[in-house]
Amino acid sequence: MTTIFMAITVTVSNDCVNNLDLSPATTVIEKILSEGTLTTYEQQLSFDINYEREEFDPRELSEIPEVRLWFIRLNAKYPWLPFLLDWKDGEFARYTAMLVPHQFSSKEGIQYNPEALEIFLMSKVFILIDWLKQQGIPSQARIKSMGQLLGYDFDDELFEIF
Repeated sequence: MTTIFMAITVTVSNDCVNNLDLSPATTVIEKILSEGTLTTYEQQLSFDINYEREEFDPRELSEIPEVRLWFIRLNAKYPWLPFLLDWKDGEFARYTAMLVPHQFSSKEGIQYNPEALEIFLMSKVFILIDWLKQQGIPSQARIKSMGQLLGYDFDDELFEIF
C-alpha cells in the first residue's frame, strides 16, 4: 500500500491575526479530522503568514505579539497540532518559536529560554502520547523524533509510564 502525502498550506492574513480568526486553519484541520485518515496528513501542514509590517521592521514573525497570540490561540484549540506540521520544512521549529520565549543570535540562530522549552516540549509529549493513543497511532518513534528536533533525546523508560 502506497501512502499519498498531501502537503497543505494554511494562509494567514493580517485580518486573521488581528481578529484572532482561526478559520483558515480550522477549516483545513476539521476537514482532515473528518476524513479519519490522519496519517495521510502527518507532517504535511505549513503556514503562509502574510502579516504586513512597516518596511524597516526588523522583527521575525515570532517576535510580533499579534502573530504569537494567534498561534497561542491555535495551540489552545489544537494542542496536538505538531503531529500535522511539516517538520522537514521547519514548521515545528517556527511553531515552537511562536509559543516559547526566545532570542535571536546572529551567530547561533534562535535561542529558546531553556526552562520554557522544556515545559513546552514535555507538555507536547504528554498531549501527543495520549492523543496518538486515542487515534490508534503508534507514538514512541514520533515523539522521539519530535524531541530530537529540539535537541532532546527521550529514553524508552518514558514511554513505559503510559
